[in-house]
Amino acid sequence: MSTPVALIGAGAMGGAIGARLAQSGTNLRVYDRDPEKVAALVAQGAIAAASAAEAARGAGAVILSLNSAAIVRIAVFGAGGVAEGADPGTLVIDMSSIDPAATRQLSEDAAGRGLRWVDSPLSGGAPKAAIGQLTLMQGGVEADVAMAQSVLRNVASNQTRMGPVGAGQATKLINQVLCGLGFLAVAEATALAQAAGVDANLIPAALRGGRADSAILQEYMPRFATRDYRRTGRIDNMVKDLDGARELARQTGVAMPLTSLCGEIHRMLTAAGLGGEDQAALMEFFKGPDKEQFS
Repeated sequence: MSTPVALIGAGAMGGAIGARLAQSGTNLRVYDRDPEKVAALVAQGAIAAASAAEAARGAGAVILSLNSAAIVRIAVFGAGGVAEGADPGTLVIDMSSIDPAATRQLSEDAAGRGLRWVDSPLSGGAPKAAIGQLTLMQGGVEADVAMAQSVLRNVASNQTRMGPVGAGQATKLINQVLCGLGFLAVAEATALAQAAGVDANLIPAALRGGRADSAILQEYMPRFATRDYRRTGRIDNMVKDLDGARELARQTGVAMPLTSLCGEIHRMLTAAGLGGEDQAALMEFFKGPDKEQFS
């Protein structure tokens, strides 16, 4: 049997990554505080672990898919965490989307415990993970990134080493700036099309191949037009990422007026109770003056 790989975190994203790994024949151990999420992966061939330490024991690599740097720190260094069970030299692959500076500190602390670290945030979401077509942006020493790319080869079609530890997270923030602004632009354009009597469902095909074309246009304008709010991501997660981008901009002295506006619109929707909704719910911001906002 192949060397085990551990997965810590089996939420929407971690669950999709775990399912793809298990289906691809990876000897996968999984730990999550929610036993139902673990059970869903066990049904696909994974092995349940009672703790992060147990999942990491004897594993060649440990994948993290968690919501914040604070949670990552607890999962790795807390009681029953990865560092308690992992062998010296074990590679930690953090697929969470967190702050670059926090990532560098986590990496330093991990090195002090004999662990290696690669940050490998992703783009594409659960749908792309399910078909092995994630885009991964990675930071770490070359040999460690090469190993991470081998571990993740069945979940990603595009993996790029961006530089040292933290570079992957910085690239993910740049990705989120482009996505956040893209979602907002397409939602605004959809509202204009509908107000002008244009069938927004026809626009993606009409603009395909032109300069305005994008994956967001093709996927989301029809969803915006029909108010299809099925969740593949969360508005409040975009708030977190855009805040991270703005903090990086503050540290580096870069002005980001459009990102700031985009972030505040997402924050308004979150404050109105829509933080757990998909990006498609941005259309709630563009309801006409005759409709109750955020209803």
